[in-house]
Amino acid sequence: MCRTLSAFPTTCLERAKEFKTRLGIFLHKSDLGSDTGNAGKIEWGSKHNKESRNFSEDVLRWRESFDSLLGSKNGVAAFHAFLKTEFSEENLEFWLACEEFKKIRSAAKLASRAHSIFEEFIRSEAPKEVNIDHETRELTRTNVQAAKATCFDVAQGKTRTLMEKDSYPRFLKSPTYRDLAAQATVTSPSPSSCSLAAPLCT
Repeated sequence: MCRTLSAFPTTCLERAKEFKTRLGIFLHKSDLGSDTGNAGKIEWGSKHNKESRNFSEDVLRWRESFDSLLGSKNGVAAFHAFLKTEFSEENLEFWLACEEFKKIRSAAKLASRAHSIFEEFIRSEAPKEVNIDHETRELTRTNVQAAKATCFDVAQGKTRTLMEKDSYPRFLKSPTYRDLAAQATVTSPSPSSCSLAAPLCT
């Protein structure tokens, strides 16, 4: 939720610009080693060419589906940066917290973490309150009392659906992602080049 509406336009522009700059630099790291004849530096450049190519392919996969975006560490980081410019990062942070919560095996830790997640994201007026309906909020409140790995499933599912239908399309249409995708299209090898030079595409 936005706590400083008066600063919204400037903050959004600065964050979006910073996000675009950081990822743009990452995409073109390989340029730093391209003008030298030193063997060691050529190897360094080759390594970063491959990293840049892999990152470019990753960027292009983000638009295939929301699952592809969430399945990429870089994608989650980029999406989180975008959500921050909209002051709506709480849904993704809740979703990520739930994913980590499901990995807990200790019953005591499970119960403790369940209550902290509820206090941070679910309860009314929570610091990072997610946008869910009253019934889901009360169901989650009940589930947390006897914490299991599945106690946030309904709330997590609803926030995921909300992000997929609302925030994700806006992310793909954002100037930042469009620019990244355009750069990635140039950096990423075409299918035909992969068939001719398979070792370079692996």
